Amino acid sequence: MAVTNLRLLLDGLAAGSACLVTVESTQGSVPREAGAWMAVFADRLVGTIGGGHLELQAIAEARLRLAGTAVNNPAPVRYALGPALGQCCGGVVHLGFALLTAADTPGLATRLAPRHHPVALFGGGHVGHALARVLAPLPFALTWIDSRDGIFPEPPPDGAVCEHSDPVQGAVPGLAPGSRVLIMSFSHAEDLDVVAACLQRQRQQRDLPFIGLIGSQTKWATFGSRLRSRGFSQDELTQVTCPIGIPGIGGKEPEVIAVAVAAQLLLSLKVA
Repeated sequence: MAVTNLRLLLDGLAAGSACLVTVESTQGSVPREAGAWMAVFADRLVGTIGGGHLELQAIAEARLRLAGTAVNNPAPVRYALGPALGQCCGGVVHLGFALLTAADTPGLATRLAPRHHPVALFGGGHVGHALARVLAPLPFALTWIDSRDGIFPEPPPDGAVCEHSDPVQGAVPGLAPGSRVLIMSFSHAEDLDVVAACLQRQRQQRDLPFIGLIGSQTKWATFGSRLRSRGFSQDELTQVTCPIGIPGIGGKEPEVIAVAVAAQLLLSLKVA
């Protein structure tokens, strides 16, 4: 979603000016984190700083500045989220306001581009397709890998890079450092080879913060035995998460599994 909003902002500036509202800093409980932004045009909005009365007041202030009826002071404006704003968060938000025109476009692409964490998804089955769609608006840069031809949708989900690799585990050494790996190929044999390649990379580089394998505890017990026979220790096997997905979410529909796995990936960002 952040990528789409940036594109909408840049496209909108080609037609007219806007006021960029940015969360500069926060204290206590607040709706959005520092760096969140919203672009206010004369007739529309792009993005959000959290909604509620805070956002309404920020929109009003931004439109006054756009109209030239308020001084465009570059200093951040302090908003206390208490009774005065009708919000019970209790924190404090400092908002920056900046007028933008088409001339500002080149710098904005770098300034506002969201930080995306690399994810490598092995497998283009039903769950893989559902997961690629769920991850598209989230802060992840997806590399989607399969050994079969013609398996990826056309066009692929926004931001996804599709890669054919045969053998499929041959893609593991070239993954971006810090990649979170999800393994759900069409065959258990491929799954096993990808897991082994990830563990081998961990021995050398230790740069894969999450290795997730779709399947049951029974599948993982079988895989564990086979991986130990390949020379991997029990300590090394603890680097693999199987089953994947946050616990407590029922249902085995691809979309349900995808949401549970995406939530687990988001939680892994906090742990890291």
